[in-house]
Amino acid sequence: MSTPTSYHRIAKFFLKAISALGSVDGSQIVEFAVTLPLLMVFVVAIGDFGGAITLKHKLNNAAREGARFGSNQPTADLYGATTPPSVDEIAQLVGSYLQAARANDCGMATKAWTVTARPAPLAWTYKANSCELTVTIDRGYPVPAGTGGTNTPKYMIGTRVTIDYPYAWQFNRVIGLIAPGANYAGPSPIKSDATLPNLM
Repeated sequence: MSTPTSYHRIAKFFLKAISALGSVDGSQIVEFAVTLPLLMVFVVAIGDFGGAITLKHKLNNAAREGARFGSNQPTADLYGATTPPSVDEIAQLVGSYLQAARANDCGMATKAWTVTARPAPLAWTYKANSCELTVTIDRGYPVPAGTGGTNTPKYMIGTRVTIDYPYAWQFNRVIGLIAPGANYAGPSPIKSDATLPNLM
């Protein structure tokens, strides 16, 4: 059972705490508590956008490497095959490049994919089985090659590699700190493509 003296001690403690909150130091603590959620949102947003820009560079390089490799591949196996081995190798190379760049390849390097569509006669779309990553390889893509003696445009046949990568934003974890109930959209696609004329 508490004695009157202990009540006085508790009351003194609370009075000191209230007076401390009323001082300059106390107001700084309150200001910090108010601005901390906003600061966290800014830090996470900077990291998120930095990660998205870094991933975009990796995708650009992966698409360029895939197009470079594909432009040197023969086209003899493209006709009549559901999934030509040369096109499979391009998709696998894109996955291997993403792995080497420390990006999630969603199993593309190990051929964990499904060929989902043929958007053009010489194009194949590979969809990773473990995420929404898609790689479209078009071995018959027309590449502008300038004009001849007449003003009619001339084209070369090229290889185009298009990557559609789902980027998971971390922003959704902290947006509720400044706007309770807010929900930022889930993964957003980051796209990249590269085209090179076929050499063979």
